[in-house]
Amino acid sequence: MKRRTLLGAALAGAVVTPALGAATARAADPGPSVTQTGNTLLDSQAIYFVSYDGLVNNNSFQKNALLTYKGYQYAVWYTADRNAVVGRRVLGSGTWSTVKVGHTLRYNDSHNVISMGVSKVDGRLHLNMDSHSDGFTYVKSVAGLMDDPAGLSWTTSRFGAPQSTLDGLALTSQFTYPQFVSTPDGKLQLSYRVGISGNGRNALAEYDGTSWTNLGEWTSSTGTYTSEHGSSTARNMYLHGIDYDRNGRLHALFTWREQSNSVMCNSGGITNHDTGYVYSDDRGRTWRNNAGTVVGTTGGSDRVSVTDAGLVVDALNPDHSLMNQESQWTDSAGRPHAIISYVPGRFGQCTTNYVANRTANGRAFLVRKSASGPWVKTEIPVPLNSSQRTKLVMDKYNNAYAIFPFGRIAGATAASGHTDWKILFDGSGLNAFGEVVFDESRIAQDNVLSVMYQVKSSGTTPSALRVIDFALPA
Repeated sequence: MKRRTLLGAALAGAVVTPALGAATARAADPGPSVTQTGNTLLDSQAIYFVSYDGLVNNNSFQKNALLTYKGYQYAVWYTADRNAVVGRRVLGSGTWSTVKVGHTLRYNDSHNVISMGVSKVDGRLHLNMDSHSDGFTYVKSVAGLMDDPAGLSWTTSRFGAPQSTLDGLALTSQFTYPQFVSTPDGKLQLSYRVGISGNGRNALAEYDGTSWTNLGEWTSSTGTYTSEHGSSTARNMYLHGIDYDRNGRLHALFTWREQSNSVMCNSGGITNHDTGYVYSDDRGRTWRNNAGTVVGTTGGSDRVSVTDAGLVVDALNPDHSLMNQESQWTDSAGRPHAIISYVPGRFGQCTTNYVANRTANGRAFLVRKSASGPWVKTEIPVPLNSSQRTKLVMDKYNNAYAIFPFGRIAGATAASGHTDWKILFDGSGLNAFGEVVFDESRIAQDNVLSVMYQVKSSGTTPSALRVIDFALPA
């Protein structure tokens, strides 16, 4: 593909008014609310170490650390003795049953998360874990375990031996960021990165109930990006998420990270720039930009590139410490939304220390495709007080919820166009470390928001890992 255009140029730095692109909502629809219904203990002594300013049991790109399927909820984490475990409970129960799956964490790197997925076609639970630009470990359950949880005992024998391939399919020696996605037809896809930060490509593999197939890479790391400061010829696309909507469209919002620091005003920042968007209507085989033009083919020679036209929906240069891998959601009409965060220009046009600057002045923004078509950006008026990431969820009325570091939750109504943000839960009493993860699948099952967090500790002293539940508007 050829040149790069900035669809979101008019949005850069803007804060919208409620009149812009308000989502469809009936007057009788309730606004956002969270009512705490429980707080359960997963592990009193979960592994604790800080690396890359995060924890291995609570990382924004972890999909899924919590998962709900057919009336049971599942959780994955590493214990103090480094064992990978899977817990499950009946929805609403305060008691979790756990099993070890035969793998121990190799080293202290917060990227080496455990991610879960369910292949609905054969009722298996799949785990991918312990990787950061190297090999991975893969474990899958026996067929039918997820379909008959009450009838099948929860024991280690229900899981196969750990593997370094996907049932014999070797993907890459530089593997990172496993994210399982269930397809509308019951198959399971695995999204992952090939390569390293600043020089990597996104790829997909697919499981059909019998075997895994490597669909291939769909993004490019090549091409020249030029800012006002300098140029870079290598990069990687960081996903804010990859999700199917109820109509079967696969959505991906993202930011680019450049390899060369020359694109920044100061080397203490982050080389992330721009918020982009692509989608696929053929299960991730081909990718289209916001205008519907094909910009890449998975496994083909033409992949989604920084030089492609029509990718950017919110333009931002690399001088504001834009965070990667935050969060996305699609509403009931299939419209994509994302939370992004950075240091707005009113606090200066050049960040010099991304941790300090984001903690002091970082703000989160909701970027969404409006019902009328244009993309709209709204600042969420809650200081981050952290360098870390914020999560996004929407309820059945399309109200939006931002789950901030430390477990704070803010909400905004669909009727206002998601502009009337207010704090719904201040996180007091949790003593959460920072980033949290939540159960994407449970919201549709019983209208409950489950958030997993780890209690703040110091050094490498283990701490409690907990799940707090909130009822959303009925």
